[in-house]
Amino acid sequence: MTDLCRRNALGSIALGMAAATAPIEAGAQSPAPAPVLAFAGGHQPKPLGFDPTKLTGLSEKLIRSHWENNYQGSVKALNMVEGRLASAMADKDLPPVIYGGLKREELHRTGSVILHELYFEQFGGNGQASGAIHDALIRSHGSFEAWEAEFRRTAMALAGGSGWCILAWNHYTRSLHNYWAWDHTNGPVTGTPLLVLDMYEHAFALDYGAAAAKYVDAFMHNVDWAVVDARYKSATRKD
Repeated sequence: MTDLCRRNALGSIALGMAAATAPIEAGAQSPAPAPVLAFAGGHQPKPLGFDPTKLTGLSEKLIRSHWENNYQGSVKALNMVEGRLASAMADKDLPPVIYGGLKREELHRTGSVILHELYFEQFGGNGQASGAIHDALIRSHGSFEAWEAEFRRTAMALAGGSGWCILAWNHYTRSLHNYWAWDHTNGPVTGTPLLVLDMYEHAFALDYGAAAAKYVDAFMHNVDWAVVDARYKSATRKD
């Protein structure tokens, strides 16, 4: 290669490197990604999707008290906790035990909000099961009556205390199962809730006192199984 060619080649390389390292003009820069709001704190309560005056065996007073005080109370508490967590993210000196307490309350309130929304969404039916979920419960338990007896038995195991009885589709075992949940943080691993029964006393004491079995009867009479069936179809489509 001649000296002239060598000089031209080196000059081209230098120009290329200069172009590669030159700062990008402000107008050509890619916009910065929008910040992800890990703790938005903007949850809003969902309205009741049924007429609480028309349920069988469950009074309007009970339903409205449950919805206004317990459910909406958890929505407000979750917003408050998320606000505290947003502030805590900037406090690098916050002790782990304090941050852990906020995270536990976040889990508790998140579970309460979701389970209550699933609970109220199920009301307004005549309690008559049908559709794919009805057939699936017959296959999984031998008969629909056998499934219902086990569901009621699981619910009554929580009577006088607290918790949720949850019929869920377990994506890991690919099966339907009734689960016992002591509080809002318990739930089946890899499970999608299909039918949820609130067994906290606030869900029935105004109408039935400590007679939890009568409340379970009333609950079953008011289930809208079309809602449960839609949840089942949605959950099993994912598998």
